Amino acid sequence: MSKQMLCFLFLSLFITSSYAQLRQNFYKNTCPNVESIVKSAVTKKFQQTFVTAPATLRLFFHDCFVRGCDASVILANANAEKDHPDDLSLAGDGFDTVIKAKAALDNNPNCRNKISCADILALATRDVIALAGGPSYSVELGRRDGKISTMRSVQHSLPHPHFKLDQLNSMFSKHGLSQTDMIALSGAHTLGFSHCSKFKSRIYSKKGIDRTLNRQYALQLRQMCPLKVNPTIAINMDPTSPRTFDNAYYRNLQQGKGLFTSDQVLFTDTRSRPTVNQFASSNNAFNQAFVTAITKLGRVGVLTGNKGEIRRDCTRVN
Repeated sequence: MSKQMLCFLFLSLFITSSYAQLRQNFYKNTCPNVESIVKSAVTKKFQQTFVTAPATLRLFFHDCFVRGCDASVILANANAEKDHPDDLSLAGDGFDTVIKAKAALDNNPNCRNKISCADILALATRDVIALAGGPSYSVELGRRDGKISTMRSVQHSLPHPHFKLDQLNSMFSKHGLSQTDMIALSGAHTLGFSHCSKFKSRIYSKKGIDRTLNRQYALQLRQMCPLKVNPTIAINMDPTSPRTFDNAYYRNLQQGKGLFTSDQVLFTDTRSRPTVNQFASSNNAFNQAFVTAITKLGRVGVLTGNKGEIRRDCTRVN
């Protein structure tokens, strides 16, 4: 057997052994009401502002893709992940959701400092998806919090708006996620918003409007994003139903209304188009694939057992 194959097998066994320690009833003997307490706090936050949903979901994705699902994105220090340019657009409401849920848990003597911030973020993500009309699902628990958060860790770790299919597949496959998983997770763009700078090259270039972009939609985007637009202006990722977690994102792609190149390429590339068409025609198929994918995402690089810690304050190490 080659050295490469041995290394791959060892890595696979290591990854499997880590997430194998996750289980749905992890806190049943220490904080049996953990899910209802988190859900109550998240619901209250969601009722205050809808941004809670896309902000929390995006925070979970950015956390898991950098050093694994260890809540390192929430840590604050002089060189933190959240201060990297790729993370500066993470909305504060996502961080606040985790902090409020943590405070609610700490109000319960049985739960105080017993639940990791990584698990709180995983639970909150499930809850905001359901609150926005998406599927609810069982969340595996038992993650520990990471102690390291650096800007350098973020470099080349997150997908960019200009990515093509091969780049997307390469990045997701590093985390054990398939092309179908990637397309399903991209459907999270049915919620949320983007600043004009992220896609302006598609509507303003020497060659004119990007040919894969619906022209009428592009002209609407130009109206919302003039050349000297205020950099704080944000555009809905889903122009059809931006406040509902549904499969409209895929129907938009069929019409050339994917905001990013990395969105639209899922339909223009014939290798991924059949999956887009499947999800566009069946909200149930999308929901099932999304639950599978986000469960796999929640296992990426997890710290379990004696690794990591349970933070007393989600923003700093103990």
